Formats: sequence, structure tokens, C-alpha cells
Amino acid sequence: MALKKVLIANRGEIAVRIIRACREVGCQPVAVYSEADRMAPHVRMADEAYLLGPPPAVDSYLRIDKLIEVAGKAGCDSIHPGYGFLAENADAADEMIDAGLIWIGPPPSAIRRMGDKLTARATVEPTGMPLVPGVGKAGRMSDDELLAAADGVGYPLLVKAAAGGGGKGMRVVDSIDALPEAIRVARRESAAAFGDDRVYLERLIQNARHIEIQLLGDQHGNVIHLGERDCSIQRRHQKLIEEAPSPIMDETLRQEMGMAAVRAARAVDYFSAGTVEFVMDNDTRDYFFLEMNTRLQVEHTVTERVTGIDIVKEMLHIAAGEKLRHKQEDVRFKGHAIECRIVAEDPQAGFLPSVGQIVGFETPTGPGVRIDTGIAYGSEVSPYYDSLLAKLVVWDETRDEAIIRTRRALEEFHITGIPTAIPFFIQMMDTPEFREGRIHTKFLETEFLAKEKQTAELERVAALAATLLAHQRTRRAMVQTNDRPSSTWKDRARHAQMARRL
Repeated sequence: MALKKVLIANRGEIAVRIIRACREVGCQPVAVYSEADRMAPHVRMADEAYLLGPPPAVDSYLRIDKLIEVAGKAGCDSIHPGYGFLAENADAADEMIDAGLIWIGPPPSAIRRMGDKLTARATVEPTGMPLVPGVGKAGRMSDDELLAAADGVGYPLLVKAAAGGGGKGMRVVDSIDALPEAIRVARRESAAAFGDDRVYLERLIQNARHIEIQLLGDQHGNVIHLGERDCSIQRRHQKLIEEAPSPIMDETLRQEMGMAAVRAARAVDYFSAGTVEFVMDNDTRDYFFLEMNTRLQVEHTVTERVTGIDIVKEMLHIAAGEKLRHKQEDVRFKGHAIECRIVAEDPQAGFLPSVGQIVGFETPTGPGVRIDTGIAYGSEVSPYYDSLLAKLVVWDETRDEAIIRTRRALEEFHITGIPTAIPFFIQMMDTPEFREGRIHTKFLETEFLAKEKQTAELERVAALAATLLAHQRTRRAMVQTNDRPSSTWKDRARHAQMARRL
């Protein structure tokens, strides 16, 4: 049964991405938007678009009743949640299904079991999955129980929210003295973010890498993995750079971790796209289960680039009841891909989010360069949503060549009007540790940023350099006044006139 009309319950670059996939499989995409996104690219691209409500997500993109109402009005037979918002909300999935919509994602039962970290640990342990040493239970552990169990876990340790992710409700603790306050703060953050203050303890793996395995499964019991992504460059537990394959992975380890992820998915009768995340010790290559993301990941693009498999289109086929179109032995990896998350954040101000209007927007092109974005010239970046503006995905035959190409593309990527992380990514591409693959999840905070020293003199030099660059670009500009071929003499006169004005 082919899908005919898909409601895209999201915004930004992922909404644009899904719209394109829908068109390629022959179904109609329907967009929704808040008042802040009235002029957003995804609204203009879709066949139809419907207003949900005011800018805050709780009044728009998180309104399940409104989404169901729009789906009925538009005659949609299915809904794709993208990532974020309602993507991992099992209750939302149930309500959509009860309303007669096909949920383009995993079954709600799998979302529930894997969405709770403690339940997920208990679910995957019988499959032979290695777990980070820790303590917790599905019920709520009291503060006294956690304090009593801490010595058995060992320091340093993490206090982690049982119900969520993204770094919320997570605290690093080096000693018993700091543990009570860490538990208190983690509970408060977890309750505010997820409505659940349960926390547990987990040993902190030092010098760790963040490795994740991409999965695809159908409704007929077939599950395959599409290799790994290395997501170790992070700030505040949020990823900034992802690459595939990981520079420390070999084929034996890839297949071992891949099949461990497949077994975990089968334990919950999983289908659609999903990701199993691992923490890996850089020194020993020992790996441990972190969690399963029961949705499409932001960084699915790098896996698409090295495998040639369109993950979003596969989600549409799977939701329509089709069998997987690929077998495990069909999956091949070619070259190396790097993704930079172009965020509206100022690296010089501790990655503080920035808002404002995009007054200049030039994207790079060329072989192996892909841009996924949900903004355009004139777009307003509001404080209501995630800071992601675009994803730069670059591919080349080898990792060294991919880094060089990524740096070139970043230099051609110009967003003006608000600070972005583009300068940071250029610096990262030049960092010896990154070039040599000697990175870990704390590299950004403990090594890279620690070496950055801002002085008034450096800021003055940077301002002068930016001014000279803008001046140089203006001098290169040439305006044609008619359709006739321009003569050399007229070109020289125009350049001379522009030079006098500057």
C-alpha cells in the first residue's frame, strides 16, 4: 500500500528533507507551521501548508490535536514526525494511529521501551549487549539509595536522567561530597524537561568516543545495520561534527557492533530507522551501550553518503508495509563523509544562541558537497526553536581528502546577519588532533577551547580582516545594465568608477 499524502509534523531542514523524499516516491507532502515560520522554505516548498498556532512549540508543533485536525482537513493518510518535537513520543504515535494515520516511524511499544534508559538497559542486557557499569531500576531510587550505591559504581561517575537525553538531567561527579547536589540538580532538570525526576548512576568512561550504529528494519522482521558514525565532537553533550566511517573502526569491530545493535532492535520488534548509541574507550576499544534513538537522526546524512542508501525514502517504503530493499550483504561503504552542523551560535561566547535576520546567504557547491537547510536569504532566526540552520555534508575518497574538501566548502559558506559556528568548524578542520583522529567527547571543552585565548588585539585584527574581505568582494562585483555583451572598455570604466566610490 503506497503512501499518498504525508503530513510533515516538523519544521526547518528536516521538513525540507522529507518533502523532497516524498516527491521522489510519489506522495504529496503537506507542511505545518507556526506564526514564526510563516515564510519558511518548507512552507513554500510543500504542496499545502497549514498554520498550527503561535511560535512557542507547545502551542504549535507539539499540539497533537491540531496536527490530527490538519491531517483530517488535508486528507493525509500518514504523518512523519522527523526528529525532535514528537518523534520519540509514544503517546503521540498512539494518538496518530488511533486517528487512522500511518505513523512513519517505529512502533509505539519500541519507543516506550527504549525511551526509558533504565528499561532499555534491562531490555538489551539479555542480548549480550555490554553495559556501562552503573546502578538504577525502573522504579524511582531515593537519594539515599543512590548515595549508598555510588562507591560500587566508582568515580568519576555520571548522574543521568532515566527518561531523556541531549545532556539534560546529566551531571559529572568526581567525589561523594559533590553527589547530593548533583542528584538534586539532575532531578530538577529531568522533571522540567521530561516530567520525570528519576535518575541513575553510571560510571564515566574517560577518553571516550561517541559511536552510533544506523539501523533499518521492516515490518516483516528484517533488520540491517548501515555501519557507524563517529559523533565525538560535542558541546554540552550536543553533537557538532559527525563522520562516517569512524577513524578508529576496523571491519571486524564494525560488524561486531553492528550485529549487537541489530540484536537490540530485534529485542523490541523494531522497524523503521533507528540508531543504537555506544560509548567507546579510546585506549582499549571496549564499547558499551548508551541508548537507542527511536527516530531519524540529524546526522543520518553521512551514512547516506557513504552507503548510497536514502534513509528517509526507506522510512516511507517501510511505513507503507514494504520489505527492506537491501540485505546486510548488499551494504557497502565507499569513501568518507563529514557533517558540520551549521548552528546559530557564537563560539566566541561559549556557543551562545543567536537570533536575528539572515541578510546574506551563500552556500558552497562542487563535487561531494551537500547542503541540507531550512533557511534562505531574509529568514528570521527566532529564539523559539533549535539553533540548527543547515547541515554541510561533504564526501571524498579518503578522510584526509574529505577534511580538505570540508574546509574549502566552509570557506565558501557565508551567512551574515547573525553569528554562526562556521569559523569554529574551519579552525577544527585545521586542528592536528582532529586531522589525525585523536579526539574524544570532551576534546572541545578540555583541549580545543582551552587553547583559544581571546584578546582585544585578536578581536581588532579579526574585525579588520572582515572589513578587508568585504571590501575585496565589493570591488569584484560588476553589474550588467542590459542584455548586450559588455565591451572591455565599458568593463574598465565601471571598475574604475567603483574604485573611486570605495
